[in-house]
Amino acid sequence: MNPASSLQPFLTAITLFISCAATLAIPQTNWPRWRGPDDIGSVESGDYPVTWDATKPAWKAALPGKGCSTPIVWEHRIYLTAPANGLDAALAFDWSGKLLWQTTFGPENAGKHRNGSGSNPSPATDGKHVFVYFKSGKLAALDFNGKVLWQTNLVRRFGPDNLYWDHGASPVLTERYVVMTRMHHGDSWLVAFDKQSGQMAWKVARNYDTPVEGDHSYGTPLLLRRNGKDLLLVWGADHLTLHDPTNGKMIWEFGGDFNPESKPNWPTVASVVLAGDVAIVAAGRSDRGQPRLHGCRLPAALPPSVEPNASDRVKDGGRVWEREDTGTFVPTPAFYKTNLYLLRDRGEVECIEPLTGKTVWKDAFPKGPSNFYASPVVAGGNLYAAREDGIVFVAKVTNNKLEFLGQNDMGEHVIASPVPVENRLLIRGTDHLFCIQKR
Repeated sequence: MNPASSLQPFLTAITLFISCAATLAIPQTNWPRWRGPDDIGSVESGDYPVTWDATKPAWKAALPGKGCSTPIVWEHRIYLTAPANGLDAALAFDWSGKLLWQTTFGPENAGKHRNGSGSNPSPATDGKHVFVYFKSGKLAALDFNGKVLWQTNLVRRFGPDNLYWDHGASPVLTERYVVMTRMHHGDSWLVAFDKQSGQMAWKVARNYDTPVEGDHSYGTPLLLRRNGKDLLLVWGADHLTLHDPTNGKMIWEFGGDFNPESKPNWPTVASVVLAGDVAIVAAGRSDRGQPRLHGCRLPAALPPSVEPNASDRVKDGGRVWEREDTGTFVPTPAFYKTNLYLLRDRGEVECIEPLTGKTVWKDAFPKGPSNFYASPVVAGGNLYAAREDGIVFVAKVTNNKLEFLGQNDMGEHVIASPVPVENRLLIRGTDHLFCIQKR
């Protein structure tokens, strides 16, 4: 027997092992939208910092004004929105924190909430352009050098924003369109603009009768792919709906009993999260002792037509579990590997099986005087949770329990969600953008 041939299976196995290990070690390189490349607020690989001194970051960059949008990252460039001298602005930084450009659009519409701003929506990129939206109604496309390719104003075109607080929904990108939604007391809708030209492609109404403020939504829709087709999943106004992104038409809806007691002042703040075929819907007001959490299975099949009539809408799918003892109001949950992680407004953390709704474990971060508005992220098995007073908590969540690792004071308020990219944490405060990494 040839010794070399007898060694071949062993060598092949070693090669595969090394290849797999190398793949697992590669950290996330891009964060193209608010909740990351998979819209779940997590990345599996990477080696991220646990404790740090915010006075000695890898770098920090001064910001021109208070904005709450979460930064995005594409090819070692960081994009965010903020007011600059009273104007809505988009900014780009390089990987060392140097400001590359700042593009302004016109007067900002400042935030009403103490933790809100006129720059709440996060940018989004398709790897070709950057799309931004502001409370003032401005929607714009820019190239990577900061040149405005087109812009329009949705408030001027479609009427005032009647949300009780500050607009929060971020742009959603399909293959051809940038989609925005407004759900408030008044005419609610989804609208799509051609990403290249800025021409409106479609606009569809999404109006439901709800108790007071129940029709207000601050959440961002999801783009998902089912049976070879792209779909838009929208949560708000006590209804979960699926839409054809080529024309906006609704092809599935489930609603009517997310708020069976018709409680007032139950707006949608946390965005919907998808865990496999189950959409996790946070309703109710956990901050007022009225939590609700629902697991809704999406339909197993879709109509053959891409333009179904109302009578052709899918009838299957719907709620598979519900909880009245847990939930979240502001922070959007993170989905990591097989579990869902809730962060409530006062720092309670709960790990839930998304397919059954059962609690795996629950715990809490040390109590403090402030609430959590930023959504949690999980990176490399560690959960990062930023409290509004600037304390960032870190805990390991991979051993079926919360293992507290540390807390870090950023020295300024933090409302935006942390961003984990290439073993670095980007943390956007009220005054600075911080880059944190292990020394």
